[in-house]
Amino acid sequence: MLRRALLGMACALTLAPLPSLAQDNWPNRPIRMIVPFAAGGTTDLIGRLVGAEMSKRLGQPLVVDNRAGAGGNIGAEACAKAAPDGYTICMGTISSHAINASIYPRIPFDNLKDFAPLALLGSQPNMLVVSNNVPARNVQELIALMKQRPGQINYGSSGVGTSIHLAGELFTQLTGTDAVHVPYRGSGQIMTDILGGTLPMAFDNFSSGWPHAKEGRVRPLGVGSLQRVPQAPDVPTIAETLPGFESVSWHGLFAPAATPRPIVERLNREALAALASPEVRARFEELGITAGTLSPDQFRDFVAEQTRRWGEVARRANIRVE
Repeated sequence: MLRRALLGMACALTLAPLPSLAQDNWPNRPIRMIVPFAAGGTTDLIGRLVGAEMSKRLGQPLVVDNRAGAGGNIGAEACAKAAPDGYTICMGTISSHAINASIYPRIPFDNLKDFAPLALLGSQPNMLVVSNNVPARNVQELIALMKQRPGQINYGSSGVGTSIHLAGELFTQLTGTDAVHVPYRGSGQIMTDILGGTLPMAFDNFSSGWPHAKEGRVRPLGVGSLQRVPQAPDVPTIAETLPGFESVSWHGLFAPAATPRPIVERLNREALAALASPEVRARFEELGITAGTLSPDQFRDFVAEQTRRWGEVARRANIRVE
């Protein structure tokens, strides 16, 4: 019996270090990066840009796997249910990893429990723009106009439950106004209709709306960040007129929940190093994106706060996606 016990202890000691050895050898093959939206969009662009820099530092390629659909839920589910071995990570956004938890009645994952947050990659404000035929020249004048015409002014978004939809809802909630939400399939058609004068106003990601505003084709009234954007210093923040308003779209990296902590920390380090590279910094500056600096734990707290904050806005507006 003693001999058998000693053999068992020897086996246990021999097997115990294996997970650590596997982590020390990580990565030794390509890493899959799931992007829960279509190729060519902002999430895809950021994922590929940062992923290319991370690949150089990790010594293995990050292979992009676009899994679009259901507001990002399809790709996020695939990530949540993947093996937690560090060889599957995913991009996540304010929609897929914060807003969707409150607007989808049946969601196949828990956005807080089923993921290991890795790094906040970047954020950019949503910008309020109006058609040039709208008489309002600033946020205060727009609020007055909306109060004069309750339920008569439309605002567009790229879809029900998106960050720019909820930006519009937050705006009406804080101002006590009533506007009609018009969902589009994407921001491109929104700008087409604002340029044509058939849509009075909309929120849009800064990177999408600013090129039109800079050329005078639409009128920018304010940005949703708490500080003015360096690329557009003359455009005020909406909070300068409407205290409490903040609407910033963000993108981050996630892994399945049980991914080993050493791998989580390594991915965070490499992501932050990639964000500091000249190539990424130049492209982010061009797009008006602010690079993230959070640790994994800080990013987890950030996602939890965003889930709570936008969940309250969605519930007050009774937004549901069936």
